Amino acid sequence: MTDDGQRWRERQRQAVRAHADADARQRATEQAEATELVAGFAAEATRRGLRTERLTVASYDGRGRYRTHLTGWYVDRARTRAVDTEGRFYLLTVPASLRSRLLGARPEPSAPPLVVGRGGRDGESMPLATLLSLRLEAGDGWR
Repeated sequence: MTDDGQRWRERQRQAVRAHADADARQRATEQAEATELVAGFAAEATRRGLRTERLTVASYDGRGRYRTHLTGWYVDRARTRAVDTEGRFYLLTVPASLRSRLLGARPEPSAPPLVVGRGGRDGESMPLATLLSLRLEAGDGWR
């Protein structure tokens, strides 16, 4: 291989690395902003006295719901996204299992997205700030 070819490959590798680093920084910035929004939602919901409830998770196949140890607020009508009283965000879907049916599921907190539903079908994405604001404004009458 010629020196020109090696230099070109190295420049390409550096460009790819720089692009990946920039993308990672952007994701980290968005995640920090979204995490702050979720924590702010939990604090405001508590301040307003919004009623909490025991959260459940749905199986991926949609055939069952399982209890969890979590208490908080569903933030979408499908009951697949929620915020717990500690200000952590959860995606409430898990694989179907006998263990979850008998003992309950233990979902882990998820990194909240800045735009909920990004990459989904048209019209189904919404900024997280808007979703949380709508949920706060709906109060306890939300379902």
